[in-house]
Amino acid sequence: MKNRIGFLIISSVLLFLSACISKGQIMDGDDMVRKYVEISQEKAMEMMQQDDGHIVIDVRRPDEYASGHIPGAVCIPNESIGNEKPEELPDLKQIILVYCRSGNRSKEAAEKLFLIGYENIYEFGGIIDWTGETVTEESTEAREKLPETGESTEAREEVPETGESTEAREKLPEAEESTEAREKLPEAEESTEAREELTKTEEVKEMKLKIGSTEVPVTWEDNSSVEALMAIADKEPLTIQMSRYGGFEQVGPIGQRIVNEDRQTTTGPGDIVLYSGNQIVIFYGSNSWAYTRLGHVDLTEKEMTDLLGKEDVLLTIETN
Repeated sequence: MKNRIGFLIISSVLLFLSACISKGQIMDGDDMVRKYVEISQEKAMEMMQQDDGHIVIDVRRPDEYASGHIPGAVCIPNESIGNEKPEELPDLKQIILVYCRSGNRSKEAAEKLFLIGYENIYEFGGIIDWTGETVTEESTEAREKLPETGESTEAREEVPETGESTEAREKLPEAEESTEAREKLPEAEESTEAREELTKTEEVKEMKLKIGSTEVPVTWEDNSSVEALMAIADKEPLTIQMSRYGGFEQVGPIGQRIVNEDRQTTTGPGDIVLYSGNQIVIFYGSNSWAYTRLGHVDLTEKEMTDLLGKEDVLLTIETN
């Protein structure tokens, strides 16, 4: 009788413990429950900045992945994960960051990977809530084709080391007047028309920025990306259809790739940056990502929000 009572007690305890261990959890040697870890997207962003050999996986379908994904993420659809290690994840101890569209499939995938034996799995929800940058498959392929310097042959031809196009250099040599012009225009005999023409060629070109119909004051950076942008705008005004994104920026395509010097950057209202070598971003809020700084609109945060935070705008960049 006592043996039967003892057996029933032990069975009840085991049933209680098994009920306490949810799906995706196991007991280790110290009777502690282990499972994958759910983290916030802010924490995921921090972890992505670490050089610790981590991998970010997108467990949506390939077509969803192609339409827009986190830079550097690897597509491993949830449906493809079974009982064996995916070939993209050979190391069971590697740090794995998992996301999907809304957070359902990522939890399923994280659970399956945990049960396979992966020890460092971090699930951070869906891309629909992601406030960081995303790229399409097309932009990813274009970036992989770039040489290490990030410059395309076309951009290098358009932007020599001095930052001026061949045409601009021919128009603006350091000594603006040719010997012939000087001989024809001695100081006492210069005509008003000729003097005005020479003055025009001596003017330093400046780049102007309009948001919609409003010209805004800008302090441009002194770098090769700005020089490349000026070379484009010098031929004809560059118009860019911008779109609001994330509640803190507007972004639009340049139409071609230019030289970039991307580095981790924290932006603020008014900052103008180059993203992925072919997109202009202007902020009325703040973000942290890999950008190339182009300049800063010298307006207040409220003024930037009034210009950019209500509707998509048309950006115009031109030279004087």
